Order: sequence, then C-alpha cells, then structure tokens
Amino acid sequence: MKFGVLQFFSWTGRVPLETVYARAFERIARMDEGGYDTVWLAEHHFSSYSVCPSIPVMGAYVAARTKRLKIGAAVTLAALYQPLRLAEELALLDVLSGGRLQWGAGRGFDPREFRAFGVPVEESAERMLECFDVVRAAWRDEPLTHRGKHWTFESVNVLPKPLQKPHPPVWLAASSPDAVTRAARLGHSILMNPHAPHAEIGRLHKLYRETLESNGHSYAGREIPIARLMAIAPTDAEAEQVARAGAQWTIGSYATQSLAGETQESRVAKYVNETVLHGSPERIVDEIQRLREEIGLEYLMCNPFSHETFVLFTERVLPKLI
Repeated sequence: MKFGVLQFFSWTGRVPLETVYARAFERIARMDEGGYDTVWLAEHHFSSYSVCPSIPVMGAYVAARTKRLKIGAAVTLAALYQPLRLAEELALLDVLSGGRLQWGAGRGFDPREFRAFGVPVEESAERMLECFDVVRAAWRDEPLTHRGKHWTFESVNVLPKPLQKPHPPVWLAASSPDAVTRAARLGHSILMNPHAPHAEIGRLHKLYRETLESNGHSYAGREIPIARLMAIAPTDAEAEQVARAGAQWTIGSYATQSLAGETQESRVAKYVNETVLHGSPERIVDEIQRLREEIGLEYLMCNPFSHETFVLFTERVLPKLI
C-alpha cells in the first residue's frame, strides 16, 4: 500500500492562523522522514474549514522545507482558473520541488466560490475538463495552440515546462457516478473523496474500473488515492468521541448541503458510522485491511481529525502496513 495525508488547514479561531500553519508544517516535516508518499494540499476559498487558497504558493513553501515527500494537489479548482496561468504555476512548482508535483484537478461545489470568481456553476464541469486538457497540452506542446469553448490560444510557449516528463502524474476528482463515468470514459485516473461512506466508495471504484476497461483503457498500474477521514485514540471509545467531534466540525463548516429528512445529529451519526475510520491503532490496522479487500483500497489518503490521530497512525499503524 501507499499512504499520503490530505492536509487541511482548519481554523477554529482559538489560536492565530499562523499557529495552524506552523503545526501543519511540523507534521509535514515528520511525513518527510519516511513512510508517507505524498502530502496532498486542498484548495479552498472563503471558508475556515481549510485556509489554503493557493496550492502553488503553499506547495512551494512545503518544497523548500522537505526533501523527498511528494507534493500533491487534492485538488486545484480548475474551473476557476485561466488555464495558462495555472499551467505556469504548477510547472514552476514541479521544477522548484525537484519533480515532486502530483496534480489533481477538481470542479468544486461551493456556490460562494463560483459567485465570487464569476464562473457560472452550470459551466463548471466543462470548464474544469477544458482547463485540465489545456494545462496538460501546455506542458507538452511547444508552442501551444488550443481552440475550445471557453479559451482560445494561438502559438503560446508556456514556460517553464515541468521537470517530470511528459508531465507530472495527473488525476481528476470524482465524487459522483456521473463524474466517475466521465473520467473513466476519457481514460483519466481519479481521486476519491473523504466524505462518501466506505460502501459508496467501493461502488464508485467498481464502476470506475468497469467503465475504464469497457472503453478500452487499462486499469493496471494506476494509483487511485482514496481519501478517508480518520480518528485514532488509545481506546475505541476515545476514538469515537474524536470522530464525533470531527464530524460535527466538518458538517458545520464544510459539508453543509442539507439532505432531505436528515437532522444535524443524524448526519453526524452517519459520518461516524459509515465514513470515518475510527478506533484504537490495532482496530485501524484491521479496518484498513478490511477496506483493502472490500473496496480496493491500495492508496490511502488519510485526513486525521486530531494531532494524536496523526501521531498514532505514524507510530503504530503505518509500520504494520508498509
């Protein structure tokens, strides 16, 4: 298995934001010491759930403080970007990091972001895909010519080119059957989100592989990072409390879409029971092994709900799985 961390910069207001960053960088330095493949950074705007509006900026800082850890985008909100600018900034990050960029692109879902950046939400999926295509072409082609629905470019030489050839590894975020099917038909690898129940991830993963292969694309050799929320404590009971508190924060600050017939408490209970990996270190080892068999989990992108979760995972779970 491979392991990465989906690193959020959540800010409750109890400490200064710079303290949040400092603590995260201490964690990232420990990841760089071994065991972890990638630190995955998530782009968000106008939300305290994770204050990271620029992955290239944050990634460059991480690159300067680490030596071997790969630097992932999970994800850049490609629908919101001018694609040539994004291609330049990501390529520069790949060069400055010594070829450690892992790029994931996503559509986004928060109406506040689309409104603020002037992107019609109904165009977001097609803009994401076109931007994704332009960025990869800009990395390969010299010069680039592109004529699409949203952007047209004539003979533009985008510099620098990425250090990795022909370009860094790329993924599309896919959270729904439509998104999974669309990515699979095009032959793209996918990132799978932390907010869906384990069973749903398993169904989507199966749909992805079947659709990929039925459209003439091979599944062999692909890395499909699957993000999972995680709470670990010395005992199962303590871990459940961490999971409950983390689920309340997540639902209150980020996963705010209301579902028919669900109360806040029922949503929290569903997260704890179906979505969050929680328990003692020994139980987490068993749960990860179970998910390997049941949903095809071979690359775990863990999202720790607490610092203790990260420490216990690093010291008592990871050594038993790598």
